Amino acid sequence: MKKLAGQDRTITTTWRPATQAIRGGTARSHYGETSEALFLTSGYAYDCAADAAARFAGEQKGMTYSRLQNPTVEMLEERISLMEGAEATRCMASGMAAMTAALLCQLSAGDHVVAGRAAFGSCRWLTDSLLPRFGIQSTIIDARDTEAWRRAVQPNTKLFFFETPANPTLDIVDLAAVCAIARENGVTSVVDNAFATPLLQRPMDFGADVVAYSATKMMDGQGRVLAGAVCGTEKFINETLLAFTRNTGPTLSPFNAWVVLKGLETLDLRITRQSENALKVASWLEKRVPRLLYPGLKSHPQHALAMKQMRAGGTIMSLFLDGGRAQAHALLDALELVDISNNIGDSRSLMTHPASTTHAGLTPEVRAEMGVEEGMLRLNVGLEDPADVIDDFDRALKAIGL
Repeated sequence: MKKLAGQDRTITTTWRPATQAIRGGTARSHYGETSEALFLTSGYAYDCAADAAARFAGEQKGMTYSRLQNPTVEMLEERISLMEGAEATRCMASGMAAMTAALLCQLSAGDHVVAGRAAFGSCRWLTDSLLPRFGIQSTIIDARDTEAWRRAVQPNTKLFFFETPANPTLDIVDLAAVCAIARENGVTSVVDNAFATPLLQRPMDFGADVVAYSATKMMDGQGRVLAGAVCGTEKFINETLLAFTRNTGPTLSPFNAWVVLKGLETLDLRITRQSENALKVASWLEKRVPRLLYPGLKSHPQHALAMKQMRAGGTIMSLFLDGGRAQAHALLDALELVDISNNIGDSRSLMTHPASTTHAGLTPEVRAEMGVEEGMLRLNVGLEDPADVIDDFDRALKAIGL
Protein backbone atom coordinates (compact mmCIF):
# COMPACT_ATOMS: atom_id res chain seq x y z
CA MET A 1 0.00 0.00 0.00
CA LYS A 2 1.18 3.56 -0.62
CA LYS A 3 -0.28 6.95 0.22
CA LEU A 4 -1.62 9.18 -2.52
CA ALA A 5 -3.75 12.28 -1.99
CA GLY A 6 -4.70 11.24 1.52
CA GLN A 7 -5.94 7.79 0.51
CA ASP A 8 -4.66 4.25 0.83
CA ARG A 9 -4.04 2.95 -2.69
CA THR A 10 -3.34 -0.67 -3.54
CA ILE A 11 -0.34 -0.98 -5.87
CA THR A 12 0.51 -4.63 -6.50
CA THR A 13 2.26 -5.27 -9.80
CA THR A 14 2.56 -9.05 -9.35
CA TRP A 15 -1.15 -9.70 -9.85
CA ARG A 16 -2.32 -11.01 -13.22
CA PRO A 17 -4.46 -8.81 -15.52
CA ALA A 18 -7.79 -10.37 -14.51
CA THR A 19 -7.05 -9.61 -10.86
CA GLN A 20 -5.79 -6.12 -11.68
CA ALA A 21 -9.10 -5.47 -13.46
CA ILE A 22 -10.89 -5.90 -10.13
CA ARG A 23 -8.43 -4.67 -7.51
CA GLY A 24 -5.61 -2.78 -9.19
CA GLY A 25 -5.17 0.83 -8.07
CA THR A 26 -8.09 0.74 -5.63
CA ALA A 27 -8.00 3.71 -3.26
CA ARG A 28 -9.94 3.67 0.02
CA SER A 29 -10.85 6.57 2.23
CA HIS A 30 -10.93 6.36 6.02
CA TYR A 31 -14.44 4.87 5.69
CA GLY A 32 -12.97 1.65 4.27
CA GLU A 33 -15.47 1.32 1.42
CA THR A 34 -15.17 -1.81 -0.76
CA SER A 35 -16.61 -0.19 -3.91
CA GLU A 36 -14.54 2.66 -5.31
CA ALA A 37 -15.71 6.07 -4.13
CA LEU A 38 -17.12 8.55 -6.64
CA PHE A 39 -15.58 12.00 -6.17
CA LEU A 40 -17.87 14.48 -7.92
CA THR A 41 -15.85 17.64 -7.53
CA SER A 42 -14.33 20.08 -9.97
CA GLY A 43 -11.93 21.72 -7.51
CA TYR A 44 -10.12 21.23 -4.20
CA ALA A 45 -9.57 23.39 -1.13
CA TYR A 46 -6.22 24.09 0.55
CA ASP A 47 -5.35 24.55 4.19
CA CYS A 48 -3.44 27.73 3.38
CA ALA A 49 -2.29 29.83 0.44
CA ALA A 50 1.23 28.42 0.72
CA ASP A 51 -0.13 24.90 0.15
CA ALA A 52 -1.90 26.03 -3.01
CA ALA A 53 1.29 27.63 -4.31
CA ALA A 54 3.32 24.54 -3.42
CA ARG A 55 0.97 22.22 -5.27
CA PHE A 56 0.98 24.35 -8.41
CA ALA A 57 4.75 24.48 -8.22
CA GLY A 58 4.91 20.69 -7.99
CA GLU A 59 6.50 20.85 -4.55
CA GLN A 60 3.55 19.27 -2.69
CA LYS A 61 1.50 16.22 -3.62
CA GLY A 62 -2.24 16.65 -3.86
CA MET A 63 -5.10 17.61 -6.13
CA THR A 64 -5.45 21.04 -7.75
CA TYR A 65 -8.26 20.76 -10.31
CA SER A 66 -10.25 17.90 -11.81
CA ARG A 67 -9.05 18.75 -15.31
CA LEU A 68 -5.71 17.49 -14.01
CA GLN A 69 -6.41 15.09 -11.14
CA ASN A 70 -9.41 13.40 -9.59
CA PRO A 71 -9.28 10.48 -7.13
CA THR A 72 -11.81 8.38 -9.06
CA VAL A 73 -10.13 9.01 -12.41
CA GLU A 74 -6.72 8.24 -10.91
CA MET A 75 -7.99 4.87 -9.74
CA LEU A 76 -9.02 4.03 -13.30
CA GLU A 77 -5.71 5.25 -14.70
CA GLU A 78 -3.74 3.16 -12.23
CA ARG A 79 -5.88 0.10 -12.91
CA ILE A 80 -5.49 0.32 -16.68
CA SER A 81 -1.73 0.82 -16.29
CA LEU A 82 -1.45 -2.32 -14.21
CA MET A 83 -3.57 -4.35 -16.63
CA GLU A 84 -1.61 -3.07 -19.63
CA GLY A 85 1.83 -3.40 -18.06
CA ALA A 86 2.39 0.32 -18.63
CA GLU A 87 4.21 2.75 -16.37
CA ALA A 88 1.44 5.36 -16.59
CA THR A 89 -1.94 6.15 -18.14
CA ARG A 90 -4.02 9.26 -18.80
CA CYS A 91 -7.76 8.83 -19.25
CA MET A 92 -9.78 10.96 -21.66
CA ALA A 93 -13.38 11.91 -22.35
CA SER A 94 -13.71 9.48 -25.28
CA GLY A 95 -11.77 7.07 -27.42
CA MET A 96 -11.28 9.66 -30.15
CA ALA A 97 -10.04 12.18 -27.58
CA ALA A 98 -7.44 9.56 -26.63
CA MET A 99 -6.41 8.91 -30.25
CA THR A 100 -6.21 12.63 -31.05
CA ALA A 101 -4.18 13.42 -27.95
CA ALA A 102 -1.82 10.48 -28.49
CA LEU A 103 -0.96 11.86 -31.94
CA LEU A 104 -1.02 15.64 -31.55
CA CYS A 105 0.89 15.73 -28.28
CA GLN A 106 4.04 14.53 -30.05
CA LEU A 107 3.73 15.88 -33.60
CA SER A 108 4.71 19.24 -35.09
CA ALA A 109 4.62 20.85 -38.51
CA GLY A 110 7.09 19.11 -40.79
CA ASP A 111 6.72 15.69 -39.14
CA HIS A 112 5.67 12.55 -41.00
CA VAL A 113 3.33 9.74 -39.90
CA VAL A 114 2.95 6.23 -41.30
CA ALA A 115 -0.51 4.77 -40.64
CA GLY A 116 -2.40 1.59 -41.43
CA ARG A 117 -5.03 1.86 -44.15
CA ALA A 118 -7.68 -0.09 -42.22
CA ALA A 119 -8.93 1.98 -39.29
CA PHE A 120 -12.00 3.42 -37.64
CA GLY A 121 -13.42 6.16 -39.84
CA SER A 122 -12.58 8.97 -37.42
CA CYS A 123 -9.00 7.71 -37.09
CA ARG A 124 -8.60 7.88 -40.86
CA TRP A 125 -9.98 11.43 -40.70
CA LEU A 126 -7.20 12.30 -38.26
CA THR A 127 -4.45 11.04 -40.56
CA ASP A 128 -6.04 12.12 -43.85
CA SER A 129 -7.67 15.45 -42.96
CA LEU A 130 -6.63 16.85 -39.58
CA LEU A 131 -2.86 16.28 -39.54
CA PRO A 132 -2.27 17.83 -43.00
CA ARG A 133 -3.92 21.05 -41.77
CA PHE A 134 -1.01 21.45 -39.37
CA GLY A 135 1.70 20.63 -41.89
CA ILE A 136 2.06 16.98 -40.86
CA GLN A 137 2.37 14.47 -43.70
CA SER A 138 0.77 11.02 -43.61
CA THR A 139 1.63 7.95 -45.65
CA ILE A 140 -1.12 5.32 -45.63
CA ILE A 141 -0.04 1.71 -46.15
CA ASP A 142 -1.41 -1.80 -45.98
CA ALA A 143 -0.44 -2.47 -42.37
CA ARG A 144 -0.43 -6.24 -42.96
CA ASP A 145 2.64 -5.82 -45.15
CA THR A 146 5.47 -5.58 -42.62
CA GLU A 147 8.02 -4.42 -45.17
CA ALA A 148 5.68 -1.61 -46.25
CA TRP A 149 6.34 0.02 -42.89
CA ARG A 150 10.08 -0.06 -43.49
CA ARG A 151 9.71 1.31 -47.03
CA ALA A 152 7.47 4.16 -45.85
CA VAL A 153 9.96 5.54 -43.30
CA GLN A 154 11.31 8.98 -44.20
CA PRO A 155 13.96 11.13 -42.45
CA ASN A 156 11.16 13.11 -40.75
CA THR A 157 9.00 10.11 -39.77
CA LYS A 158 7.98 10.58 -36.14
CA LEU A 159 5.18 8.07 -35.56
CA PHE A 160 3.59 4.75 -36.61
CA PHE A 161 -0.17 4.54 -35.98
CA PHE A 162 -2.26 1.39 -36.45
CA GLU A 163 -5.05 -0.82 -35.12
CA THR A 164 -4.85 -4.59 -34.66
CA PRO A 165 -7.33 -6.13 -35.19
CA ALA A 166 -8.41 -3.26 -37.43
CA ASN A 167 -11.90 -1.79 -37.61
CA PRO A 168 -13.82 -3.14 -39.51
CA THR A 169 -11.68 -5.31 -41.80
CA LEU A 170 -10.05 -7.34 -39.00
CA ASP A 171 -6.58 -6.81 -40.51
CA ILE A 172 -3.87 -8.12 -38.18
CA VAL A 173 -0.56 -6.26 -37.81
CA ASP A 174 2.59 -8.11 -36.77
CA LEU A 175 3.17 -6.20 -33.53
CA ALA A 176 6.67 -7.46 -32.79
CA ALA A 177 7.97 -6.87 -36.31
CA VAL A 178 6.41 -3.44 -36.88
CA CYS A 179 7.32 -2.12 -33.42
CA ALA A 180 10.89 -3.33 -33.99
CA ILE A 181 11.06 -1.37 -37.25
CA ALA A 182 9.79 1.70 -35.40
CA ARG A 183 12.48 1.41 -32.73
CA GLU A 184 15.22 0.82 -35.30
CA ASN A 185 14.29 4.15 -36.89
CA GLY A 186 13.67 6.16 -33.72
CA VAL A 187 9.93 6.23 -34.43
CA THR A 188 7.20 6.07 -31.76
CA SER A 189 4.64 3.28 -32.28
CA VAL A 190 1.06 4.08 -31.28
CA VAL A 191 -1.34 1.11 -31.22
CA ASP A 192 -5.13 1.28 -30.97
CA ASN A 193 -5.96 -1.86 -28.95
CA ALA A 194 -9.69 -1.25 -28.46
CA PHE A 195 -10.84 -4.45 -30.21
CA ALA A 196 -8.69 -6.73 -28.04
CA THR A 197 -8.26 -4.94 -24.67
CA PRO A 198 -5.29 -5.88 -22.44
CA LEU A 199 -7.10 -9.09 -21.50
CA LEU A 200 -6.67 -10.52 -25.01
CA GLN A 201 -3.57 -8.67 -26.20
CA ARG A 202 -0.91 -6.44 -24.63
CA PRO A 203 0.91 -4.56 -27.40
CA MET A 204 3.62 -3.35 -25.02
CA ASP A 205 4.68 -6.97 -24.55
CA PHE A 206 5.56 -6.89 -28.26
CA GLY A 207 7.45 -3.58 -28.13
CA ALA A 208 4.74 -0.93 -28.61
CA ASP A 209 5.56 2.48 -27.13
CA VAL A 210 2.05 3.88 -26.69
CA VAL A 211 -1.29 2.05 -26.47
CA ALA A 212 -4.57 3.93 -26.89
CA TYR A 213 -8.11 2.81 -26.06
CA SER A 214 -11.71 3.61 -26.54
CA ALA A 215 -12.76 2.48 -23.06
CA THR A 216 -16.31 3.09 -24.28
CA LYS A 217 -16.09 -0.35 -25.85
CA MET A 218 -15.18 -3.55 -23.98
CA MET A 219 -13.85 -1.82 -20.86
CA ASP A 220 -17.27 -0.38 -20.05
CA GLY A 221 -18.88 -3.20 -21.96
CA GLN A 222 -22.50 -2.27 -21.47
CA GLY A 223 -22.95 0.76 -23.71
CA ARG A 224 -23.28 3.29 -20.89
CA VAL A 225 -20.56 5.93 -21.10
CA LEU A 226 -17.80 7.39 -23.26
CA ALA A 227 -14.18 7.10 -22.13
CA GLY A 228 -10.66 6.77 -23.52
CA ALA A 229 -7.15 6.07 -22.29
CA VAL A 230 -3.54 6.50 -23.41
CA CYS A 231 -0.85 4.27 -21.87
CA GLY A 232 2.91 4.70 -22.05
CA THR A 233 6.06 5.35 -20.07
CA GLU A 234 5.97 7.82 -17.19
CA LYS A 235 8.24 10.09 -19.23
CA PHE A 236 5.88 10.08 -22.23
CA ILE A 237 2.71 10.53 -20.16
CA ASN A 238 4.07 13.22 -17.84
CA GLU A 239 6.42 15.12 -20.14
CA THR A 240 4.76 14.80 -23.55
CA LEU A 241 1.06 14.00 -23.14
CA LEU A 242 0.24 15.83 -19.89
CA ALA A 243 0.92 19.34 -21.17
CA PHE A 244 -1.36 18.72 -24.15
CA THR A 245 -4.26 17.33 -22.12
CA ARG A 246 -3.79 19.85 -19.30
CA ASN A 247 -4.23 22.77 -21.66
CA THR A 248 -6.74 21.39 -24.15
CA GLY A 249 -9.00 19.67 -21.59
CA PRO A 250 -10.22 16.32 -23.02
CA THR A 251 -11.04 15.40 -19.43
CA LEU A 252 -12.81 12.21 -18.35
CA SER A 253 -15.62 12.86 -15.88
CA PRO A 254 -15.38 11.13 -12.46
CA PHE A 255 -18.77 9.50 -13.01
CA ASN A 256 -17.73 7.97 -16.33
CA ALA A 257 -14.47 6.81 -14.74
CA TRP A 258 -16.43 5.13 -11.96
CA VAL A 259 -18.69 3.35 -14.47
CA VAL A 260 -15.67 2.04 -16.38
CA LEU A 261 -14.10 0.87 -13.10
CA LYS A 262 -17.25 -1.18 -12.51
CA GLY A 263 -17.09 -2.48 -16.08
CA LEU A 264 -13.49 -3.63 -15.68
CA GLU A 265 -14.51 -5.89 -12.80
CA THR A 266 -16.28 -8.18 -15.26
CA LEU A 267 -14.05 -7.61 -18.31
CA ASP A 268 -12.27 -10.97 -18.13
CA LEU A 269 -15.55 -12.86 -17.78
CA ARG A 270 -17.25 -10.90 -20.54
CA ILE A 271 -14.51 -10.93 -23.15
CA THR A 272 -13.83 -14.63 -22.57
CA ARG A 273 -17.49 -15.59 -22.96
CA GLN A 274 -18.14 -13.18 -25.82
CA SER A 275 -15.10 -14.52 -27.68
CA GLU A 276 -16.39 -18.06 -27.19
CA ASN A 277 -19.81 -16.97 -28.44
CA ALA A 278 -18.28 -15.14 -31.40
CA LEU A 279 -16.35 -18.25 -32.45
CA LYS A 280 -19.57 -20.30 -32.42
CA VAL A 281 -21.51 -17.68 -34.37
CA ALA A 282 -18.66 -17.17 -36.87
CA SER A 283 -18.28 -20.91 -37.42
CA TRP A 284 -21.95 -21.10 -38.35
CA LEU A 285 -22.15 -17.88 -40.35
CA GLU A 286 -19.19 -18.60 -42.62
CA LYS A 287 -21.15 -21.51 -44.07
CA ARG A 288 -24.11 -19.24 -44.89
CA VAL A 289 -22.58 -16.05 -46.28
CA PRO A 290 -20.23 -15.50 -49.23
CA ARG A 291 -17.32 -14.36 -47.07
CA LEU A 292 -16.59 -13.85 -43.38
CA LEU A 293 -13.56 -12.53 -41.50
CA TYR A 294 -12.95 -13.50 -37.87
CA PRO A 295 -9.42 -13.82 -36.41
CA GLY A 296 -10.41 -16.86 -34.35
CA LEU A 297 -11.23 -18.93 -37.44
CA LYS A 298 -8.59 -20.79 -39.43
CA SER A 299 -10.17 -19.32 -42.56
CA HIS A 300 -8.91 -15.86 -41.58
CA PRO A 301 -5.81 -15.22 -43.76
CA GLN A 302 -3.83 -14.09 -40.68
CA HIS A 303 -5.24 -16.56 -38.17
CA ALA A 304 -1.82 -17.88 -37.08
CA LEU A 305 -0.48 -14.39 -36.40
CA ALA A 306 -3.64 -13.38 -34.58
CA MET A 307 -3.45 -16.38 -32.28
CA LYS A 308 0.25 -15.71 -31.67
CA GLN A 309 -0.57 -12.22 -30.41
CA MET A 310 -4.06 -12.68 -28.95
CA ARG A 311 -5.47 -14.96 -26.29
CA ALA A 312 -8.70 -15.43 -28.31
CA GLY A 313 -10.31 -14.14 -31.48
CA GLY A 314 -12.29 -11.37 -29.81
CA THR A 315 -15.91 -10.34 -30.12
CA ILE A 316 -15.96 -8.73 -33.59
CA MET A 317 -16.31 -10.17 -37.08
CA SER A 318 -17.16 -8.85 -40.53
CA LEU A 319 -19.32 -10.61 -43.10
CA PHE A 320 -19.78 -9.81 -46.77
CA LEU A 321 -22.88 -10.14 -48.96
CA ASP A 322 -22.83 -10.09 -52.75
CA GLY A 323 -25.92 -7.85 -53.02
CA GLY A 324 -24.19 -4.67 -51.88
CA ARG A 325 -25.76 -2.02 -49.65
CA ALA A 326 -29.35 -2.96 -50.46
CA GLN A 327 -28.90 -6.58 -49.36
CA ALA A 328 -26.82 -5.58 -46.31
CA HIS A 329 -29.54 -3.18 -45.16
CA ALA A 330 -32.19 -5.83 -45.82
CA LEU A 331 -30.39 -8.27 -43.53
CA LEU A 332 -30.13 -5.65 -40.80
CA ASP A 333 -33.83 -4.90 -41.09
CA ALA A 334 -34.72 -8.62 -40.93
CA LEU A 335 -32.91 -9.21 -37.62
CA GLU A 336 -35.00 -9.28 -34.46
CA LEU A 337 -32.57 -10.12 -31.65
CA VAL A 338 -29.43 -8.41 -32.93
CA ASP A 339 -29.67 -4.62 -32.71
CA ILE A 340 -28.69 -2.24 -35.50
CA SER A 341 -26.04 -0.13 -33.78
CA ASN A 342 -22.65 1.32 -34.65
CA ASN A 343 -21.23 0.61 -31.18
CA ILE A 344 -19.05 -2.39 -30.31
CA GLY A 345 -17.94 -4.11 -27.13
CA ASP A 346 -21.47 -4.13 -25.71
CA SER A 347 -22.89 -7.11 -23.83
CA ARG A 348 -25.63 -7.09 -26.49
CA SER A 349 -25.08 -8.36 -30.02
CA LEU A 350 -24.92 -5.37 -32.38
CA MET A 351 -24.43 -5.05 -36.12
CA THR A 352 -23.84 -2.13 -38.46
CA HIS A 353 -23.18 -1.35 -42.10
CA PRO A 354 -19.82 0.50 -41.94
CA ALA A 355 -20.05 2.11 -45.38
CA SER A 356 -23.19 4.01 -44.36
CA THR A 357 -22.37 4.58 -40.67
CA THR A 358 -18.90 4.43 -39.07
CA HIS A 359 -17.06 5.04 -42.37
CA ALA A 360 -19.69 7.15 -44.13
CA GLY A 361 -17.54 10.27 -43.77
CA LEU A 362 -14.82 8.81 -45.99
CA THR A 363 -14.88 8.97 -49.77
CA PRO A 364 -15.86 5.86 -51.73
CA GLU A 365 -12.26 5.70 -52.96
CA VAL A 366 -10.83 5.64 -49.43
CA ARG A 367 -13.39 3.05 -48.34
CA ALA A 368 -12.40 0.87 -51.30
CA GLU A 369 -8.72 1.26 -50.40
CA MET A 370 -9.48 0.17 -46.83
CA GLY A 371 -11.54 -2.84 -47.90
CA VAL A 372 -14.85 -1.42 -46.63
CA GLU A 373 -17.24 -2.77 -49.22
CA GLU A 374 -20.91 -1.91 -49.75
CA GLY A 375 -21.87 -5.48 -48.86
CA MET A 376 -19.82 -5.52 -45.62
CA LEU A 377 -21.48 -5.81 -42.20
CA ARG A 378 -19.65 -5.64 -38.85
CA LEU A 379 -21.00 -7.80 -36.03
CA ASN A 380 -20.29 -7.51 -32.32
CA VAL A 381 -21.32 -10.74 -30.58
CA GLY A 382 -22.67 -10.25 -27.08
CA LEU A 383 -23.48 -12.35 -24.05
CA GLU A 384 -26.74 -13.83 -25.29
CA ASP A 385 -26.94 -17.57 -25.81
CA PRO A 386 -25.10 -17.99 -29.15
CA ALA A 387 -27.79 -20.41 -30.30
CA ASP A 388 -30.32 -17.58 -30.14
CA VAL A 389 -28.04 -15.30 -32.16
CA ILE A 390 -27.59 -18.07 -34.74
CA ASP A 391 -31.36 -18.64 -34.88
CA ASP A 392 -31.87 -14.92 -35.49
CA PHE A 393 -29.41 -14.95 -38.39
CA ASP A 394 -30.86 -18.17 -39.79
CA ARG A 395 -34.32 -16.65 -39.97
CA ALA A 396 -33.06 -13.25 -41.26
CA LEU A 397 -30.85 -14.79 -43.96
CA LYS A 398 -33.73 -16.95 -45.18
CA ALA A 399 -35.91 -13.81 -45.27
CA ILE A 400 -33.53 -12.16 -47.75
CA GLY A 401 -33.12 -15.32 -49.82
CA LEU A 402 -29.86 -16.71 -48.43
